[in-house]
Amino acid sequence: MSGRTVFVTGGGRGVGRAITERFLGLGAQVAICGRSTPEDMPSVDGRRAVFYQCDVRSYEDSEATVGQIASDLGGLDVLVNNAGGSPPGYVSDVSPRFLKAIIELNLIGPLNMSKVANDVMQSSDSGGAIINISSVNGSRPSPGTAAYGSAKAGLLNLTTSLAVEWAPKVRVNAVTAGIIGTPELFETYYGNDPVVIAALAAGVPMGRLATPDDIANACVFLASPLSSHMTGANMVVDGGGTPLDTHPKRADD
Repeated sequence: MSGRTVFVTGGGRGVGRAITERFLGLGAQVAICGRSTPEDMPSVDGRRAVFYQCDVRSYEDSEATVGQIASDLGGLDVLVNNAGGSPPGYVSDVSPRFLKAIIELNLIGPLNMSKVANDVMQSSDSGGAIINISSVNGSRPSPGTAAYGSAKAGLLNLTTSLAVEWAPKVRVNAVTAGIIGTPELFETYYGNDPVVIAALAAGVPMGRLATPDDIANACVFLASPLSSHMTGANMVVDGGGTPLDTHPKRADD
């Protein structure tokens, strides 16, 4: 990845941080974005990510940020649309404003960011690669996170559609993540009961939950020449399957 410029949205923490550090370790110059500067900027062997303040839900912010990255770092080779997520909330219990914000973050944001990144990549001799981080919630019922699951389902269709529109210069692929064993996820959705965590892991054929590094490694593959004939693909990283009864419970359950 030496000499390549990678942009990871939401690259300062969680899965995005693992993706950022993986690319940094392979020699890429990496830009990340968020609404606030990370307290601990991702770095590997003294090489640091470059931070840009950006609300990915805003087209104007996305356009300005990608333009600045291309100017500052000499172009853009890889975009990883990682920023996303949702707190739990049943549709009957949350406001229309909440639902709209989740769709904007998880679907409209990647669409807008991909559009402006493609404009830069199409003008480059080497083209580029766009990687959308999706979720198993986009291909199965997602009670408790219905807006999130719907957005991730839309993201998979967006991946295949843009792959056709922008080929052969720009490749567009997706990584669909299973349950990722990070403390943040369990605190938000399932609590921190080790019995619950063990039960979820036991339901995965590989016998464990995904790690952020598993997702990062898939991104590296899809960004590299090893996947040069892949576009419109969905790489599922879920250990062979995910237990169905993994939705967050209502407070009164």
